[in-house]
Amino acid sequence: MTAPIKIGELELTEALSQLPEWKRDEQWLVRRFRFTDYLTGITFVQRVAQEAESRNHHPLIAIDYKNITVKWTTWHAGGLTAEDLASARLTDEAYAAIQRP
Repeated sequence: MTAPIKIGELELTEALSQLPEWKRDEQWLVRRFRFTDYLTGITFVQRVAQEAESRNHHPLIAIDYKNITVKWTTWHAGGLTAEDLASARLTDEAYAAIQRP
């Protein structure tokens, strides 16, 4: 298995234009999600965790009652990779699925 490659600044800027809720914080992609209640937030975390486990790429997740912060990076690449961008998109999809009535 080859090591993941950090993405360049131009590619990252382009990708973030398609992920408007995500922010770059040094070597992280970061987004804060808000929920109507604690249980819904935990359901979201479970969906993200299942997807992360299936991809063997795991985020840093902070839970603060109805607010969930998800941070992606690729440690062994020393920063952000295409895998982090794909994971951010999948996280957004999990959030959208939870928010649908």
